[in-house]
Amino acid sequence: MKEFTDKTAVITGGASGIGFALAEQCSRRTMNIVLGDIEEQALASAVKHFEDRQVNVVAVRTDVSSKTSVENLFDQARARFGKIHLLFNNAGVVNGGSPPPIWELPRQDWDWVMGVNLMGVLYGIQTFTPHMIEHGEEGHIVNTSSIAAFIPGAGPYGVSKSGVVMLSETLALDLKRAQAKISASVICPGWTNTKISDSERNRPKELTSSSNPDRLGLGMNSILEAGKSPERLAEQVFESIENDRFYIFPHQGWDYLLTEHTEAMLRRKGPHIFDSAAHLAKRSEGKDV
Repeated sequence: MKEFTDKTAVITGGASGIGFALAEQCSRRTMNIVLGDIEEQALASAVKHFEDRQVNVVAVRTDVSSKTSVENLFDQARARFGKIHLLFNNAGVVNGGSPPPIWELPRQDWDWVMGVNLMGVLYGIQTFTPHMIEHGEEGHIVNTSSIAAFIPGAGPYGVSKSGVVMLSETLALDLKRAQAKISASVICPGWTNTKISDSERNRPKELTSSSNPDRLGLGMNSILEAGKSPERLAEQVFESIENDRFYIFPHQGWDYLLTEHTEAMLRRKGPHIFDSAAHLAKRSEGKDV
């Protein structure tokens, strides 16, 4: 997909972080923008930002873990702009605190993280794809995974993001079989300067977990602030859309982990432990981490 003017993009998690940066890229291409996000204040701020710049934008409070809420996002987008051409299933969360081993994690942690990160992507695909195929125009679906999908030990977050990769691969193959004019990509970022470390602020009260009753974040803000800017990441996403690339690995400095993960499987070895200190040391080598 190379023509974007007057086309419509829907972005979940669109009021901040990567989602907001993707919306900025859409605005530069004079697209109509639909922002879905669970944070009302952030949505209001994002809408003002784009309206001040004469961008056609609509905001819809969306809880992607609810298919009904995703369907409402679709209905609002259709009512305002008609055809939808770009879909970014981007909303994501990570459980904070110091979680116990996975066999001790309460169901609330799994329900929340899997509900947003994996089921949210599936609901977006189920809700928007038929329409995007039927209107017959070019389009693209981008699902946000994470490099954590390839690093064992990331708990529910890693499990959910691994599922997003497989779900995206299946989507891409099904679109080809259907001879659709839309394509798909999956983005697997490393550390990026977003607020995902503080996701607990958006955990529903009914899913409060005994593993983290005080809703503590991961405490990784300083690391994430030194990561890639969402703006640069969003530029790379659009480069991939324009060149129809499926796998988007925007952090070259993490490539060695992909190699190690694959080689360990081929050697029938067990999973390796990720050494964050060693990885950070690679910054001195000028790596994009």
